[in-house]
Amino acid sequence: MATAYKIHIAPDNTGLWGIRQNDHAAETATVLLQKDMDNHHVFFNQDGFHDHISHHILALYGTGASAEDLRKAFAENEGYQRPAREPRQNLAEELRDWDRAKQRLGKEQYYSDWLVFFEHEIERLGGWQKTLAEYMFKGDERSEDMLVRMYAGFLHPLIQLMYGVEWDQPAIVAMALAQASVHSNDLGPFLRDAEAKAKESARTPMPRIAELLEAAAGNEKLRSSPRLDDGNKIRDGVLARARDEAVECAGRVRVAPDELAERTAEMFNTAIYEASAAALRPGKDPKCEFFLMHHITSAPIFVTLNKQDWISTEQKIRMLEWKIRLDIVQYVARGSPKLSVERIASYVLKDEASSADQLLPRLHTLSDDGHVIKLWRAVGVGRKLSEPHEGRHWLPIKGSKLWDQIAHLIVDSVEAPGPRWIRNAGFEEAWKARELR
Repeated sequence: MATAYKIHIAPDNTGLWGIRQNDHAAETATVLLQKDMDNHHVFFNQDGFHDHISHHILALYGTGASAEDLRKAFAENEGYQRPAREPRQNLAEELRDWDRAKQRLGKEQYYSDWLVFFEHEIERLGGWQKTLAEYMFKGDERSEDMLVRMYAGFLHPLIQLMYGVEWDQPAIVAMALAQASVHSNDLGPFLRDAEAKAKESARTPMPRIAELLEAAAGNEKLRSSPRLDDGNKIRDGVLARARDEAVECAGRVRVAPDELAERTAEMFNTAIYEASAAALRPGKDPKCEFFLMHHITSAPIFVTLNKQDWISTEQKIRMLEWKIRLDIVQYVARGSPKLSVERIASYVLKDEASSADQLLPRLHTLSDDGHVIKLWRAVGVGRKLSEPHEGRHWLPIKGSKLWDQIAHLIVDSVEAPGPRWIRNAGFEEAWKARELR
């Protein structure tokens, strides 16, 4: 049984795809996930690059990869991980005191301490659900701070939480809370100001998300705010040079209670549309945009959260609104790449003889750190989520042919020569590297 300290994966526990795995793969996933949690730091270097092993293993497992595939993926990524620090004695008790805990936030050297603390809290409070209710949804200063940090680091804490909640693994939820605790809360002022702006005009209907992206790209000050040499294009670009415009645009995001399911599907579908269009540039091999990709791979958590009856509708809406607002800002930060359904539909596949389903085994054996299979898995979830809304005009990606195009696009992108990903795809200079020709 899974506990706050021990991971346990069963053959029928494969996440949102709902496939059936075998005992050998389940046992292998359990062992590898436990080894990762016990032995590795959340960052594999001092620049804050994340350990993705737990995501990688579960995304492979949840899409039907074999035990051999899981072991290969782990072996390829184990060597460069930083070892876990020994937790400090008795510090976990100190972290329960918010005034004292504040001094340990945003500091990577305390990750192991935060992990032990949240393991204890899950045990003390009686489950990961009650722990999230206390530390994310309570509405006090501490939970508000934690909620902001979940969206930091290109959504990595939220992605970690996604796998813990989707697979019902208390230990992975503890990892997510600990990971969030060592990230910054720099996004807080923007998210709160956009939320306040939304409340000022609460009676005005929210536009479609694709329309908000077009409006952002059409605002000259907002569109030109990021520069290719900005260290952090959200912080140093969009929010430094066009903060008021970003708040104004993001403040138009207002999800009504009866729209939650529809807007969740729209968010997911539009994120896939946005990233797929950004991957295509005439005369170049397709290249998926690295940062926009994370806005797809994090999206399944909103499907899972919407199923949790212990989370209020208001809380679900708030988390979704924050995600949509960051989707808009991230799109601008990447240079507002041109969006076009026609460009995706007219893309010429490199392997027309293979169906989309036949491509998946190639991704199970691909040498990668987990980003590729996470993207494939999330697009599959988004496709299924979109099916009930196929007839709606606001759905950018619809129809099996277009979804199959995107599946091929992902594989063509990661198998193309040169860098695996494009970064900042809306900037012409990003495509000028010889390797991308």
